[in-house]
Amino acid sequence: MRILYELVKNECIKMIKKKRFYVIILILLALIPMFTYAQMRVAQNTQKQFGTTDWKADQRQKIIDWEKRLSSARTPDEWKQQLRVQIQIANYYLEKDVDPSSPNAVTFTREFVKNAVSLFIPLIIMVISADIVSSEHSTGTIKLLLTRPVRRWKILLSKLITVIFFTSLTVLSTGVLCYLISGVVFGYNGWMMPIFTGIQINGTDVDFSLVRAVDQWFFLLMEFGLVWFSAVVVALMSLMISVLIRSTAAGMGVILAVLISGTILSNMVSSWETAKYLFMVNLDLTKYLTGGLPPIKGMDLAFSLCVLSVWAAVSLVISFTVFSRKDILN
Repeated sequence: MRILYELVKNECIKMIKKKRFYVIILILLALIPMFTYAQMRVAQNTQKQFGTTDWKADQRQKIIDWEKRLSSARTPDEWKQQLRVQIQIANYYLEKDVDPSSPNAVTFTREFVKNAVSLFIPLIIMVISADIVSSEHSTGTIKLLLTRPVRRWKILLSKLITVIFFTSLTVLSTGVLCYLISGVVFGYNGWMMPIFTGIQINGTDVDFSLVRAVDQWFFLLMEFGLVWFSAVVVALMSLMISVLIRSTAAGMGVILAVLISGTILSNMVSSWETAKYLFMVNLDLTKYLTGGLPPIKGMDLAFSLCVLSVWAAVSLVISFTVFSRKDILN
């Protein structure tokens, strides 16, 4: 255990010296104020349009706009299905007199993370983990590392622990910075605001029988738990690519292509049912909390968790097997 501790400590020092995590913090510090400003402008335009801050007027207008798009012959059938679901959920919030997007720091954090989980967060996780092994080849330190009197699996385990630690730190930093920065504009309240969860989608019908209202702080914990799980799966996949591909640039290119293709597939593969077994299509776990329509029929939270777990397990097996047997001389 002492040896493993020293290995993890060494990996953390190397990670800090690369300054990748600092770059991620700078990216967040640059982007979050931009999104905060954009959200503030949306709120101001809404108030100017309706002459009131009443959220119900905005919600009713959204429903009217969705119904117009629903009646249009140019709207694809897939979009119509999603619009029907959105209309039913919006009407449910109106009936229960609950504002689903009250302008406050907690709501902003929840929405930012929800929209970032499928691409933005995986990309910044890739920055941390994509070269944790391959960079050892490019710098030539892999030979020095593997000639130590330490089992190879312990060396890779230390890298795995380091990747998970910095992945967790990245997800936590995203949430904290979102809350602190957006709170300057929207205020730091909203923790006790009710959010409906348990909404079930059955085709174009929405089942509200299992719906229950939870405080937004509890909902935020559930959301961040799912986001953390998705981020860890991406980190494990990146670790595997880093073990398999010695070139850091090539490894990052592969992961980048996979993540971007996943975003495209999520919007285009509703009729390709086999695609639901791809890990990148299942990354957005947060949509299941509020009744979001899955990319492919038959997907739900339990299914996506199982698929991601299998991909994570396979990645670990491949990583440890290849790393333990690879020839570092060629």
